This record gives sequence, structure tokens and C-alpha cells, in this order.
Amino acid sequence: MSAEFETDLKDLAGKLAQVEAVMDLDGLRAQVADLEKQASQPNLWDDPDAAQKVTSQLSHKQSELRRVTDLRQRLDDLGVLYELAEAEGDVASRTEAESELAQLTKDIDALEVRTLLSGEYDDRNAVVTIRSEAGGVDAADWAEMLMRMYLRWAERHGYPAEVYDISYAEEAGIKSATFKVSAPYVYGTLSVEQGTHRLVRISPFDNQSRRQTSFAHVEVLPEVEEVDHVDIPEKDIRVDVFRSSGPGGQSVNTTDSAVRITHLPTNIVVSCQNEKSQLQNKAAALKVLQAKLLQRKKEEERAELDALKDSGSSWGNQMRSYVLHPYQMVKDLRTEHEVGNPSAVLDGDIDGFLEAGIRWRKQTAAV
Repeated sequence: MSAEFETDLKDLAGKLAQVEAVMDLDGLRAQVADLEKQASQPNLWDDPDAAQKVTSQLSHKQSELRRVTDLRQRLDDLGVLYELAEAEGDVASRTEAESELAQLTKDIDALEVRTLLSGEYDDRNAVVTIRSEAGGVDAADWAEMLMRMYLRWAERHGYPAEVYDISYAEEAGIKSATFKVSAPYVYGTLSVEQGTHRLVRISPFDNQSRRQTSFAHVEVLPEVEEVDHVDIPEKDIRVDVFRSSGPGGQSVNTTDSAVRITHLPTNIVVSCQNEKSQLQNKAAALKVLQAKLLQRKKEEERAELDALKDSGSSWGNQMRSYVLHPYQMVKDLRTEHEVGNPSAVLDGDIDGFLEAGIRWRKQTAAV
């Protein structure tokens, strides 16, 4: 084995060992065993909600355990593969080993980032809201581009996404949209995306093809679970129903099934129109409202009004710039991470920004 490859392999083995220690594999195996025992109980589905929670937790824990054990197996296999390639002078196998080393390094780095997610709600699903800000029709178009970026990211990873509500702008794009992404630790991962995103480009809506700067705000909240106990008395909410509609006012539902809920004490308004029945839309809207109230409660308890949700002007709250003209670049203003391929980023290739953001947040918190 070449000295360089052996050194890289040893460094990677050390990094994986640290990740395994942080994840506490013995404890993880014990949790899996306990959940498997609960899932095998004959009366499990007597309580469907509890059963779903157990099976979901079991699936998540098994996935985590499998992910780290698979990486260890790949690392062990890689050393054997390279030694055989060297001994037999097999150039193709050596090239394969070097390619696997690069991919394994990337996969272990990604898992290492996961271990940095230790916040109170980091392991939950994420509820994402995007709103157009300064920039008129370009901002509305930009908000829709951002929504597509996150949904494409979720699709790339095989994470289910459910759109709760979209408010379309008159000419193009959207005023706002709310959707949920479901996966272990997806809230902790996407929470670093919160803030104002700035786009610079030649406006497709300007007859003189002038450069336009537009803004959209991204809010990321953890999905509320029953254990959070966010009680919402009926007297504190007003429920309005209306007909669901698509772009340009096109009706997508012939009944008044869409639901808008106003929380009277805080004046928080949420809506949902993606489900076919009024009851389903009300349930989904209530979950979004609970997430917003949970966030508000957390902010008050910590006396940090911007703990989860940034507030401020478009210019003062920027966290990332996307430049399409006069040059091509996407740059995170906090981490300095940047790439020169905006098209790939806008198609959902944002893992580099997410990992840099998570590392930056951890370092900032440690100072």
C-alpha cells in the first residue's frame, strides 16, 4: 500500500472512530433493540398514534445504525481492495479504490456534520416558509425559485415533502409558501438556511433588460410533536374556509375546503389548501400554527427574539447572495462558502452550504 493512501485511510479511520464515539453505537443498538421489542407487541396497533411513533422511531434509529456500520464496512473493504490491487498490479482496481476513498471521505464528513446537530429540536421534521420581500415581481419569482430549490434538494435525498399552502402572486411567482420536509434531523440541517436570500440578475420582467436585485425570506421551524404541549384553546382562534385556487385564480377545488386559521392573541395567520377535505386542511394548518407558537414560546423563554427566526430589513438580514449577472456565483455571507455554479445550487445542490452552515454555527456557539 502506498504511504499516501495508507495515511489517508488511517486519517479517515480515526475520523470515523470519533463519529462512532459521539453516536454511542452501543447505546444506539440498545435503543433499536428496545424499539424492536415494543414494535413486536401484539397489542401495538390498539393505539395507532403511539404505534406509528414507535415504528417511525425504529425506522429512524435502524437507519442511523445501518449508515454508520455500512461506512465502517466500506472502510475495511477499501483497505483490502487497495492491497490486492497493489499486489497484483491491477490499475483498474487501484483507480476504483481511489475513487471509493474520495466518496467515503465525503460520506464520513457528512455523517460527522450530523453529529454536530444536538439542538433541542434538531432531530425533527422541518416546516419551511418562504416569503417574497423587496423586489416586486422579481422577488415573487425569486421566492418560487427558492421553493423549487429546497423541494429539489429534498427529492435528491429521497425526503418526502408536503406543500401546505401557496399564495400565488398576480403576475408571476409566489407571495409565500409553506411546506414540510420529513426526515431525521432535517430541521437541524435546514435551520441554517433561515434568513434573507438575495438574488442579482437581469430581470426577465424588465423590457429594458436591466439588472435587478430581489429578496426572499426563508423561515425554518421544527415540526410540533405531541410532547410539546402547545395548547390552543378554540376561543383563541378564528377559522375561515375558502375555495382552493391555483395560479391566476384557476380553481383547483370546487368546494370550500381550504382553511385559514388566525390565532387571535398573536395575530399569527396560517393556511392550508393542499388536502381535499376541510378537516384535513384544518389539521395541517393547526400543526403549522403550533410550530409557530412553539417557536414563539422558545424565543420568550430564552429571551432571544431571533433564536429561531431572524427579523429585520431585507438588507440587514442577508445570509446568502445568488449572483447570475454580471458573473456567476453563490456565496454565503456568514461562512464565506461559495460556488461558481448557481444553476446547480438552484437545482437543489446545496449540501455544501448546509454543511458549512452547521459547522459555522457550532464554532460560533463555542466562542
